[in-house]
Amino acid sequence: MSENAPSLPRTLAKLAATIVVAGALLAGLLFPWVGGSGLAARNSASLLDALPVELTDKTPAGNTAVLAADGSLITYLYKHNRTPVTPDQISPIMKQALVDIEDSRFYDHNGLDVQGTVRALVKNVAAGSVQEGGSTLTQQLVKQTLLQTASTPEQEAAAVEESVGRKLREARLALALEDTYSKDEILTRYLNIVYFGNGAYGIQAAAQKYFSVNAADLTLPQASMLAGLVQTPTRQDPLNNPENATARRDQVLQRMHSLGHISDAELDEFLGQPVAVAEGQSPPNGCIDASIGGFFCAYVLQYLSGLGLDINEINTGGMTIQTTLRPDMQAAGDQAVLNTLPMGDSLAGMYTAVEPGTGNLLAMSVNRQYGCDGPECESVILNARASQGAGSTYKVFVAAAALAEGMTANHTISTSDPYTSRVYKKNGGTRGAPYTVSNAGSYPSTLDMRGALVRSSNTYFLALEDQLGSVEKPVRMAQAMGLHSLDARADDIIAGNLGSFTLGPEATSPLDLASAYSTLAASGTQCDPKPVTQVLDRAGEPVVKDDGSPLIPTDNCTPEAIPTGVATTLNQILIGDVSSPEGTGTRAAVPGHEIAGKTGTSQNNWSAAFVGYTPQYAASVMVLNPKENQNIGGYGGNKPATIWHDAMAPILGAQAPVPFPPGDPALLNGGRPAPTAPDDSREEPAPTAPEVPADQEQAPTEGEGEDGGDGEGTADGPPTDRGRGEDWPFEDEPESD
Repeated sequence: MSENAPSLPRTLAKLAATIVVAGALLAGLLFPWVGGSGLAARNSASLLDALPVELTDKTPAGNTAVLAADGSLITYLYKHNRTPVTPDQISPIMKQALVDIEDSRFYDHNGLDVQGTVRALVKNVAAGSVQEGGSTLTQQLVKQTLLQTASTPEQEAAAVEESVGRKLREARLALALEDTYSKDEILTRYLNIVYFGNGAYGIQAAAQKYFSVNAADLTLPQASMLAGLVQTPTRQDPLNNPENATARRDQVLQRMHSLGHISDAELDEFLGQPVAVAEGQSPPNGCIDASIGGFFCAYVLQYLSGLGLDINEINTGGMTIQTTLRPDMQAAGDQAVLNTLPMGDSLAGMYTAVEPGTGNLLAMSVNRQYGCDGPECESVILNARASQGAGSTYKVFVAAAALAEGMTANHTISTSDPYTSRVYKKNGGTRGAPYTVSNAGSYPSTLDMRGALVRSSNTYFLALEDQLGSVEKPVRMAQAMGLHSLDARADDIIAGNLGSFTLGPEATSPLDLASAYSTLAASGTQCDPKPVTQVLDRAGEPVVKDDGSPLIPTDNCTPEAIPTGVATTLNQILIGDVSSPEGTGTRAAVPGHEIAGKTGTSQNNWSAAFVGYTPQYAASVMVLNPKENQNIGGYGGNKPATIWHDAMAPILGAQAPVPFPPGDPALLNGGRPAPTAPDDSREEPAPTAPEVPADQEQAPTEGEGEDGGDGEGTADGPPTDRGRGEDWPFEDEPESD
């Protein structure tokens, strides 16, 4: 016996069930109409009241589209690959073929075909097996809609269970649909929802999958093959079972001929001929298939989830997600990272760009592929994850706090090297050995704030923290600027009075680092990163929250989060880090453009960073091993600054320079005489040593910081594992966000 042949007991059981269902339908469904038109209308209204929302939509939802800022497609998101089409976008021969083989009395019945049900029953009894179904296309539409929109296993089971109750409900809903929609609307909805195999839901997806054409252009042999698929798409699959597909297609052609819908010549031309397929590619699905910005795409979904939009809603909602991604910046960032670090290298290079004044996330690049398997693959959004410190990039927060207190860019301090704090202790708190730091290389013993930032002097900034009296103001300044990865640690740092804060040992998110510096670029306006500008539903209307408020926040920016004069003054100072000979970030320079920036390197060279910005763009680069501690073999002015340059050069080079606004004159050039470090903490000034060129890598002595003064301090400083951040060990981390 063939494996496909049903056993006699199973066949008899199905036939018995068919008889029972037919009787129940006749008794339960025809009754309302025998009592007169008033009763029929009354029951019709109750049926419409019972219609699930899925059945009241005129078309099923298609694939959700994720779009870049310029409107180009990043990827689709879908549970079922479907592209709904209108009635005039489906070839007439396709509609005819489907009706002829599935429900030839479709245009005559009102949703239930009693004559067809009886005919199928007789035919099935005579054959001893189920040869013909009794359900109308409208009933099938009900069943498929409830099945495909089911959100739980229980709902799925209820949609397909073999029971009189399910058949009755299905029939009642079919009657209600027929009372609500035209035949053409019902047929179009059916063709848009039915499964054709190989992941193709709906006629447009099927036409593309099997023939690489649109549904409007389907020919007779193509349409007859697709019409034959809807009952058993796997068995009749023309890609994998061409003989079965041909036989079934011939049944459809013969049925169309017997009903007078195709001629003898058409039947003779195509009957018995092999099915000619031209397989098309399925559309991309998910961030793993993103044409560009896979990690950006994943961050978008994470962001929307945080706003309360469920991933299942996205995958089944046919939405349009308009993102802020700039394809040109993403492509430039991707190439820039790979110029320095090959794909899958143990070191990850993360380039992250935002727009000052809006918070729009412009690009997320890393030398990894999103979501795949292999050494070059990653599912964690490294650009948004805080793992290692960002070194001396934190000195800017201390400088900003000092400027906010009335100190100026000319604020001058003389320090010894090493320098021992009179305020901060080695292990924090108020007791124990004092905190001591050294510089990398030899710096002038007397520096003003401008020179100390450009050279990245450890000793100056610890002394500046001494003068501020506690670390609270710099920590709160960093938070005000948008360094949200610091939030979980901020109170502990303040309570512990950890002077190492200025040297950036805290685990830092590359995205938050770029965002914090964008506050400077925007003259003090802080904007939380935002990767999406709007989400539209299937009807093109903005998606809103349950309370009717906009899904995408419009209040992500805080004007004057820090004083405007502080921001503009720091901009003028930090231009020197990139443009002046003694700057540590000169490799980031793009001729003709003003770029402000700051380098940073964590303890033991486990990570390095560069943050650069213009009035229009702010971008951070961090280089580190995301799996374990590894010496990256350089400083923030090396690999990170080089990546920044390679990413931004083609963008800045394609536009006119945009200068920074002038700094606050009182903070930049004026102000009261600057205090120096306490007399009892100052040794005899050391002679001024030759300046170290920015591109010269000089190995620090034991306990010194790196990259022109980055690091955590000396061997007398805080424990070295502070530079790891709070997420260690990585072995305990999940593999995806």
